[in-house]
Amino acid sequence: ETFDINFYGTLNLLEALQSIGFRGRMLFVGSGDTYGQVPEAALPVREGHPLHPRNPYAVSKVAAEALCYQWSQTSGFEIVMARPFNHIGPGQSPRFAITDFARQITEIRLGQRPPVLQVGDIDVTRDFTDVRDVERAYALLLEKGRNGGVYNVCSGREHSIRELLQRLIALAGVVVRIDQVPARLRPAEQRRMVASFEALHRDTGWQPLIPIEQSLQDLLNDWEKQLQ
Repeated sequence: ETFDINFYGTLNLLEALQSIGFRGRMLFVGSGDTYGQVPEAALPVREGHPLHPRNPYAVSKVAAEALCYQWSQTSGFEIVMARPFNHIGPGQSPRFAITDFARQITEIRLGQRPPVLQVGDIDVTRDFTDVRDVERAYALLLEKGRNGGVYNVCSGREHSIRELLQRLIALAGVVVRIDQVPARLRPAEQRRMVASFEALHRDTGWQPLIPIEQSLQDLLNDWEKQLQ
């Protein structure tokens, strides 16, 4: 199913654009997950680093990205490719760790659940970018990105999950117990991850503008509106 959606879905879109004589520019959104396990010595990871996908989702994104590169050279229209890393911000699904923590913390603050936070492994680091900065990056790539070019979309800043969780707790002003749940632990977890947006900045002028503290506060505010 993952391959059907990410690879064949992309192929269907490319063929549809070709069938209507499209001569504009398309943005393909891949994933920073395509790098797979990156040695700490190679951080911050850059676009030229080898891709070693470690799950079906990442494999399907690598295949779709290769397909897009091929079409960018042969189809008559341009394709720019993004490799986004972790997003953060209001409106994100609670399937993602930080958003799930924000929901749990807000439920605790509103008296809707006991003061116990359920977490997985919070001692890993990730590169988070506010979704509004990500949207701006995509718009600039459509305008200024190179045909066939691949760009990391990231903040270039490394944050541990524990650090962001502690910031959320402080912003909400709650006292909680943190409970690590074995079912939330992921095997073969990459311990550290941070990427470089140097290529994106060079070609488009983009850089992240929204500080992580604002992203976290806006996330809490969003959940308060939803849960009240």
